[in-house]
Amino acid sequence: MPPAPAAGEQEHPQTRDPGHSAPSWHSVLVHYCQSCDTPVVMEPRDGHAVCPECGRLDDAVLGPLFIVTGASCSGKTAVLAPLARRLRGRCITFDADVLLDSAVALSGGQPIIWPAFLDAWLAVAHGVAQSGMPTVLLGPFIPDHLRGLPARRWTGDIHFFALDCPDDLRRARINARPPWRSHDIEEQVEFGRWLRRNIPDRFDTSNGTPEGTATAIVSWLARHLAEQPPGPG
Repeated sequence: MPPAPAAGEQEHPQTRDPGHSAPSWHSVLVHYCQSCDTPVVMEPRDGHAVCPECGRLDDAVLGPLFIVTGASCSGKTAVLAPLARRLRGRCITFDADVLLDSAVALSGGQPIIWPAFLDAWLAVAHGVAQSGMPTVLLGPFIPDHLRGLPARRWTGDIHFFALDCPDDLRRARINARPPWRSHDIEEQVEFGRWLRRNIPDRFDTSNGTPEGTATAIVSWLARHLAEQPPGPG
């Protein structure tokens, strides 16, 4: 998934996505009024979905989304299992790649539309929030990927935490991958450097274990969760 810099930040060469700001794909509108005779898209307002035509109100919690990002071989896949165990009962944890095969199947042989893929994950996070649970999503995402997506308005605050490792170690880890995996070494090294410049909350995975990485992420999450209002009863 191609990373992209936030607005006003230096663009990384692998981040260009000319269709991002004006999607031609079917966007995730999430809530339609079930009282109107025609499909009317509802609007988020104070914990509700509100129909602008008839005034119908449905509960619609806007929960936080926590994204654990990183360039390739930063440790996102390795930390998934211990992180999910540690967060059981407090957050729902996903690896964004779990939907990749489905996205390929739905693309009908065409390239995956990455903004639509990300918009679907925002809709998933909104659905999880209806049970009073935050979503933790592991994937190589940054803030600019999500700005302006249709489902973004149905998500609360989004927080980013970057996993990182030194450039030479990243090169060695990518070279050690099996042949069927991507080996875009220098592109990923540059993305890792971009993340160091732009994502302040991060953790070096060059030493220690996935369990230690999970501990660092849980500590970061705990600080933000303590500031969140309680979910629905």
